[in-house]
Amino acid sequence: MVDMPRKLLAETVGTMLLLAVVIGSGIMAERLSGGNVAIALLANTLATVGGLYILIEVFGPISGAHFNPAVSAAMTVRGELPRSELVPYIAVQLFGAMLGAWLAHAMFDMSILQFSTKVRSGAGQWIAEAVATAGLLLVILRAPEGRVSSMVAAYIGAAYWFTASTSFANPAAAFGRMFSDSFAGIAPASAPGFVVAQLIGAAIGVALHAALEPRVQRTGHPNVIEASGEQGHVR
Repeated sequence: MVDMPRKLLAETVGTMLLLAVVIGSGIMAERLSGGNVAIALLANTLATVGGLYILIEVFGPISGAHFNPAVSAAMTVRGELPRSELVPYIAVQLFGAMLGAWLAHAMFDMSILQFSTKVRSGAGQWIAEAVATAGLLLVILRAPEGRVSSMVAAYIGAAYWFTASTSFANPAAAFGRMFSDSFAGIAPASAPGFVVAQLIGAAIGVALHAALEPRVQRTGHPNVIEASGEQGHVR
């Protein structure tokens, strides 16, 4: 069993590196794309997909590789993360996200301390964040064993392009990106709307997962569980 300090270290470092990947690749993409926003977004997407996959593989066995307060909250509701660990998880995720923004700035010789001026607001953006986060939770909860990292990375890569918000899907990401006035940034005034939409989306994702679970009913035999009229098992 992994002790709490190691779990929190994994969540801190993992979230920090995730934000460094997202923000750093955004800075590099913007510098090299010659003003072509589509090319910059594509480069940002590919880097994020690769980085997210690796980080989940590396830190998943230690902390679960949440890197996301919405995911941690959902796991707590489901009883998969002890309630006593939720607040520490969220605290280190937010701290790690801020460190990730600063690390990206340091690597690109930018001012370390800055705030984003990029406004991201409006009903479309908020709906997009709810959809992105609901889908993320659904993928996490329903992915076959051993395939969570690849499926989450693939989903986020797709959601970069099919959502109007480019799929933050993560309150820690919204928090960390406030501290970067770069391609991937979000203005502090825009962040609360994103976080509310993400939490609503997470609740929808958990509810959808529950609705998709087979309804089980015990028969007269104590060792048999029937699901949808067929013999099955409870995961």
